[in-house]
Amino acid sequence: MDERTGAAMTPTSERYMIVSSDCHAGLRCDEYRPYLDARYTEQFDAFLAEREAARGEALRMNYDYIMNWETDHAEGLQGAHDPARRDKELDADGVAGEVLFPDSDAITGMESPPFGAGLSAGAIADPNLAFAGARAHNRFLAELCSEHPERRAGIALVPICHDIERGVAEIEWAARQPGIRGIMIPTMWRDRLPYNDVAYDAIWAACQVHGLPVHVHSGEAPRDEYGDNIGIYLAEVVWWTTRPIAHLLFSGAFERFPGLRFVVTEAAAYWAPDMMWKWDVYFGGGHTTKKMAAMMAGKLSKLPSEYFGTNVFIGASTMSKEEIRRRHAIGCDVAMWGTDYPHPEGTWPNTISRLRQDFADVPLADARLLLGETCARVYGFDTDALRTIADRIGPTPADLGQDPSLVTTDPAVIAQARWWRATL
Repeated sequence: MDERTGAAMTPTSERYMIVSSDCHAGLRCDEYRPYLDARYTEQFDAFLAEREAARGEALRMNYDYIMNWETDHAEGLQGAHDPARRDKELDADGVAGEVLFPDSDAITGMESPPFGAGLSAGAIADPNLAFAGARAHNRFLAELCSEHPERRAGIALVPICHDIERGVAEIEWAARQPGIRGIMIPTMWRDRLPYNDVAYDAIWAACQVHGLPVHVHSGEAPRDEYGDNIGIYLAEVVWWTTRPIAHLLFSGAFERFPGLRFVVTEAAAYWAPDMMWKWDVYFGGGHTTKKMAAMMAGKLSKLPSEYFGTNVFIGASTMSKEEIRRRHAIGCDVAMWGTDYPHPEGTWPNTISRLRQDFADVPLADARLLLGETCARVYGFDTDALRTIADRIGPTPADLGQDPSLVTTDPAVIAQARWWRATL
């Protein structure tokens, strides 16, 4: 029974269980103080002064846009730290569940964890500050997620490249918190151990044991090399974000830890088919030289593309229409759609209209995977609990303008999307 209309539901009219793979939560920088170890007060005051200066510079350059966004969406933006307000925004957007990352203010950075321990944690020089900032955010996040944990997947910050032993301890703590369902590691390790090093096996083992997917999230890049050339940053940031996939895959991490899940979030998904194709040809199709093949012995037991959907996933956020068109090459069991709430580049607060624009011609089964089912599987959501929420607030196929008779995609079309496998 549809809770909203009282009508009987059928498989083609059932409301979508949307689970956003990319949302953000956080306090204003200064409000992290109660969550921060007192020994870091002096450094925190210096960090706050830097943040205020950065906001002033942002306002100087883009005042109208910033003020209009913050004024027009003032109530909804409170959901970054207020769970009751957050639930209202999710409900209005038709979203039953969500995955929560840090840095909820994507414009001026005034809602980032102490010392930049969120999306730019690799850039922190002092390991003590990296962990202090991460722990402050994680304490806040655990409180936020304890409110309706059935619809939240909080992603704890664990700056593993700064200290592996402390990283394991933070993972053990995070695994005990209701609503914490994964960890985020720095996208860039800078001058520290790269993620292909076996020293990180303690991290991967802890995440496998506790069922916590490991994430990198777009944002970090060698900005000091770019100067004010923002175009270079936009051209390269996806590459930096996807780079760790190769380090884990080709170092054999997924062979040693077959239950480990690794997620790249908000770095689009257009790159995945070409990556899978080229890697399959190199390492699965006999193209690799004998010397390279010998060096790869024991690292892979199957084609690189076959790790996608079992070990490697993509939080594709607000997928483009082209990526939706190429969904079977990317993998409906790989890509996970997201709203990016409360960032202005996301679909909030107009998610339903955006879905109608982009998913109207997508078969129902494909849409259900991309919009929620794959995400629910990766993060271990209780789908019965989410279904109760979705039956109350989720959009129907009719809301998205979909043809109810278009339920599935022809299996031959799905197979052809990764055409190269038949040639190997």
